[in-house]
Amino acid sequence: MSHILVTGGAGFIGANFVLNWFGTGATDGIVNVDKLTYAGNRKTIASLDGDARHVFSQTDICDRAALDQFLATYKPRAVVHFAAESHVDRSIHGPGDFIQTNIVGTFTLLEAVRAYWSALDEEARAAFRFLHVSTDEVFGSLEADDPQFSETTAYAPNSPYSASKAASDHLVRAYHHTYGLPVLTTNCSNNYGPYHFPEKLIPLIIANALGGKSLPVYGDGMNVRDWLYVGDHCAAIREVLARGRVGETYNVGGWNEKTNLDVVHTLCDLLDELRPKAAGSYRDQITFVKDRPGHDRRYAIDARKLECELGWKPAETFETGMRKTVQWYLDNQGWVQDVMSGEYRNWVAKQYAA
Repeated sequence: MSHILVTGGAGFIGANFVLNWFGTGATDGIVNVDKLTYAGNRKTIASLDGDARHVFSQTDICDRAALDQFLATYKPRAVVHFAAESHVDRSIHGPGDFIQTNIVGTFTLLEAVRAYWSALDEEARAAFRFLHVSTDEVFGSLEADDPQFSETTAYAPNSPYSASKAASDHLVRAYHHTYGLPVLTTNCSNNYGPYHFPEKLIPLIIANALGGKSLPVYGDGMNVRDWLYVGDHCAAIREVLARGRVGETYNVGGWNEKTNLDVVHTLCDLLDELRPKAAGSYRDQITFVKDRPGHDRRYAIDARKLECELGWKPAETFETGMRKTVQWYLDNQGWVQDVMSGEYRNWVAKQYAA
């Protein structure tokens, strides 16, 4: 069986990618490497336990010896690199982890992959791909009337998180231009969907609404993001991996620019419909809080290159994707409660105690 190596495959986007990969009938196995920090949830991919196509290892991408071993043992035809610290608020309060994982980790992975790739035969070298998954936040902030981010927009990161991701993007680019490593980079907008860690806006609002807590909205709530359903993002990554031009970057967006307040209102209205309160609306719980330091005002992705070259465009509208997302959280309250309580971190030890 041929394999691909996936880093961060127990996190939000990575786990969705792994589950979707097998759900689409892909023939390659996956070697899934994840450090299982607070945002990595082994339980998310528990349905793959016992599946010979999926090999999981709790491994830090900064562990060069472990990476070398996986590459030598499984001889992957591609690497898809999701592993990253990704929450802006956490990067403001503790940037060190972001520098270590996003920059040092990416460098360590690139060095391991370069050594592996260099030793392949000519045909395997030509077929190999390293796909680096990044973010639109590396481009900085847009004014209301600015054009959307394109693949040629200058980098201008404004948080420790986005600066660390920008650095990783530059490393990937450099390894292509200096060493010839066949790389691909995707820069995506804000993802949402199943298995999202509930510190991020959408799952946080759903959890707080159902728990009768306040629904915190930063500043005036007018910060704009482009929202991309995670399943659409996974489909885009598969297309880029299969047919993207080596050395190129591709923006992945949902064509859904919404203010944070619009998102919260949409969630409240869906919850009013699907899980109504005894009295009143969930909108009654909205509370405006002090704005995040250096909060970027607007992100917006121009994804026309990906559509023109590879034929990808999102299958979900904002309305259909949000409805699916809210319904998933309502149907999977056990998963949410495990995460909120921290019990999910004990699950692995209990599950594999024997």
